[in-house]
Amino acid sequence: MIKPFSLFVGLRYSLARKRNLLLSFVSLISMLGISLGVLILIIAVSVINGSIDTLRREALKSVPHVTVSGATIENNWQAYLEQANASADVLAVAPYIEGEVLLRYQGVDQFIRLRGIDASLEAAVVDNPSSHYRDMLAALGSNEANVVLGTQLASSLGVFGQAELSAISLRSLLSRDLSSRRGITVIGFADFGVYANDNIALVNLAMAEQLLGSDAEIRLRIKVADVFRAQEIAEDFIRAAGSQSVVLQGSGAQSTELQDIQIVPWNVAQASLFNALNMEKYLTGFMLLMIVLIGAVNIVSTLVMVVADKNADIAILRTMGASRPVIMAIFIIQGMIAGMIGTVIGVLFGVVLADNISAISLWFEQLLNSILTGSDIYLLSHLRTEIYWQEVGLIAVAALAISFLATLYPAYRASRIQPAEVLRYE
Repeated sequence: MIKPFSLFVGLRYSLARKRNLLLSFVSLISMLGISLGVLILIIAVSVINGSIDTLRREALKSVPHVTVSGATIENNWQAYLEQANASADVLAVAPYIEGEVLLRYQGVDQFIRLRGIDASLEAAVVDNPSSHYRDMLAALGSNEANVVLGTQLASSLGVFGQAELSAISLRSLLSRDLSSRRGITVIGFADFGVYANDNIALVNLAMAEQLLGSDAEIRLRIKVADVFRAQEIAEDFIRAAGSQSVVLQGSGAQSTELQDIQIVPWNVAQASLFNALNMEKYLTGFMLLMIVLIGAVNIVSTLVMVVADKNADIAILRTMGASRPVIMAIFIIQGMIAGMIGTVIGVLFGVVLADNISAISLWFEQLLNSILTGSDIYLLSHLRTEIYWQEVGLIAVAALAISFLATLYPAYRASRIQPAEVLRYE
């Protein structure tokens, strides 16, 4: 009986026509505050998710989904390559070596990461559908002396077409052994993503072995079906290949060194970037949650005024047998109605706006340019958003939890009202 009675009275207090205009206004402001906070929080988190997704795709243009390396891999990499290809979760595998090299062109020097690849296998591993890029890979396979430069690297060297470069490994340079210097020919430029265009060049595997010498450690670059399970997929095929243990380079991973196999997924290789982005996302979410807290403060103000206005009603209910928990429940329900309505409105409008933020921004940009003659106003009409429903649910739960906590103090005050003290003057 307690819950239905509390619900009935709480709904009646909330939905009945209010004569106190100030009370109605404060209640509306609290509802709008929660709606606005939830709406902005959903949009901001969705925009950050879209940015992280874009940067992830850019990083994976040059960073392998997962890299497997170590002495065991280097000594028998063909067998591990075949075992990886046998896995249903592995899309492609290719060997590569990488090392520090000094490139020189017309007196301009640049230290870069030289990557030696098997051109016949590399095309299936990279996330680059360009036919021109595949033609350049084929040219790398046909001539050991060819090289493909990242676009920004070519610009910094002043290379804008076919050119002859000289390359020497960092170890040879430090030991002053100039006999290992090689001449290479630029055959084209490639997009290796935002974070690698300025320091990566591709050559044939054989040329890289000549340049890097003992520094040339063969690793396996693996493209997987699910990048978020990259480490798990690599572990599975390593175990299937007969490894008794694996050295895992990841957060919280246990390490054993019975066999020196290192598994490095993309999120570990680029940990500094994605950890910073995730930290930004959490801090932004926390700061925007303060808007919801402001709405919750207004709920406290509304309920305190309601309790003061309903002193006589509360006293009568207490004399009729309503217990203190029942009185608390009445005002908790009344406060939660504003919180729930505000949260639902915020979620609905937040999801709609986040899903159409690019179109809305473009429309607003065109409207401003049509009104302001001769002006060119550019907004972020290229923004991408990613809506994760579990995060939307978490935001809604957080808003409801804050609303609930905001009702506790006024409800407790209402439950402590003494009927005799109130009714003495009625």
